[in-house]
Amino acid sequence: MISLKTTPFIVLLVLCLGCNNSKAVKKGNVNSTSLPNIIFVLVDDLGYADVGFNGSTYYETPNLDALAKESLVLDNAYMYPTCSPSRTAIFTGKQSFRTGVYTVPVLEKGTAEENIFSRWTVGKEHPIYTEPLANAGYKSIHIGKYHIVGPYPKEELKMQFPIQQKLTQPNPGDFTWVETHKESEVMQYYPEGRGFIKNVGGTFRGDPALEEGGYKSVAGGYWAPFSNPFIEHKPTDDWLTDRLTDEAIEFMDTHKKEPFLINLNYYAVHRPIRARSEEGFQKYMNKPADSILGQGIVKNAKSKELTAKYATMVESVDDNIQRILDYLDKSGLRENTIIILTSDNGYHSIASANKQLRGAKGHIYEGGIKVPMLINWPEKVKPRRSESAVTCLDIFPTFMDLADIDYNGILDGNSVSELFQNDTELFTNRPLFWHLASQWKHGTCSVIRKGNYKLIQFLASGKIELYDLKNDPAESNNLIEEKSGIAEKMRLELVKWRKENNVPLPPNSVLEI
Repeated sequence: MISLKTTPFIVLLVLCLGCNNSKAVKKGNVNSTSLPNIIFVLVDDLGYADVGFNGSTYYETPNLDALAKESLVLDNAYMYPTCSPSRTAIFTGKQSFRTGVYTVPVLEKGTAEENIFSRWTVGKEHPIYTEPLANAGYKSIHIGKYHIVGPYPKEELKMQFPIQQKLTQPNPGDFTWVETHKESEVMQYYPEGRGFIKNVGGTFRGDPALEEGGYKSVAGGYWAPFSNPFIEHKPTDDWLTDRLTDEAIEFMDTHKKEPFLINLNYYAVHRPIRARSEEGFQKYMNKPADSILGQGIVKNAKSKELTAKYATMVESVDDNIQRILDYLDKSGLRENTIIILTSDNGYHSIASANKQLRGAKGHIYEGGIKVPMLINWPEKVKPRRSESAVTCLDIFPTFMDLADIDYNGILDGNSVSELFQNDTELFTNRPLFWHLASQWKHGTCSVIRKGNYKLIQFLASGKIELYDLKNDPAESNNLIEEKSGIAEKMRLELVKWRKENNVPLPPNSVLEI
């Protein structure tokens, strides 16, 4: 077992696309006479099947469904089971053991013997993609959820990791942190210190409910006046998702003569769940359930209301995506603008469902890590559905490729521009790795997905599970005995990956490496 005392970087959750330690992003994969505008939409907690184009008949996403028909839809897009490591991997292009951000710190359960507790703040030694983009002339705005700076960054960055207990955050209604976060010493970790021109709504917190009462408050952060100290009050404020879209359109209009990046990270559809409108709420209260996916099937009156409210939040995101498309068409920007839309983890089981996949947010099973993803770029991206597996680590190198940047820093993913026209062998054959060295929904584990197979090795017991994802997407049949040869080959590849990357194990692990 690797000693925690001698390991400089600790990992809770690693989603890896190979064992490369450093690579340059090659220029020339994108043929364009001018640098494209980039709109990156990250919806929070949107499940793989929470959209019509992935099979839902309960949630109404007509605009996204229409966009999907004109886009590359990736059927095997993966994230981490929780938002903090997903967002850190997206921003930095690095595996979690490099940044020390492994999960949402406040979710961790158990002791230091059972966990390797997570960092929260991403250090400046880890550039995020907007920094090289800014140097290349891009004007960038961050809108919505940020979550890669902690509530107490000064204290956190002085800590010696691994720490012996999880990090904490202020209670809703406690705004004593705001003054410190607006000081230059801390602002360097905020968007404006990382290559963005402007930050609207990005803080340490993973949801918008900063006001007293939090999830139990009337507004829940979704209704104005917003309690977010990084959102300037406007008399037209109403619904948060609408306001964030307003900011995106305003920024595009201001910078439409130069390449821009819109980092639109909606807080929706993360809890607290609020109805977008009474009319929409009543529509979903009376709408038949989706019996195949289980969406709209409820246990009691309270869950029925939550499900209907959640559906209005999904529809609100859909409406606002259309607003962006309308602006691009009207302004003549659509042709030279690429749109990438995805989610940061699987669906939250409190209001959604997917009977076709096992698990939900927080689980390493498909329901927790498989997300919707589409890429749209007229004439440049061939519309189709692809089974090629992509991950959060692919976003950074894709942006570098789009911007024609030779980036020589550490990146652990691959540019998906190779998939814009046709599937390639790289994305078909490369293994994906996860390493969860902290507990929340289940015990610690390491995982490898290669081809159609996925192997899970639990660290505390050594137990192994093997699933054929193509024939058993619900991961209901453990093939460890029937496919013992495949299981052993994958286990050895997983062990090799851990060893070559010095992936640390929690103290209670029974494994040697």
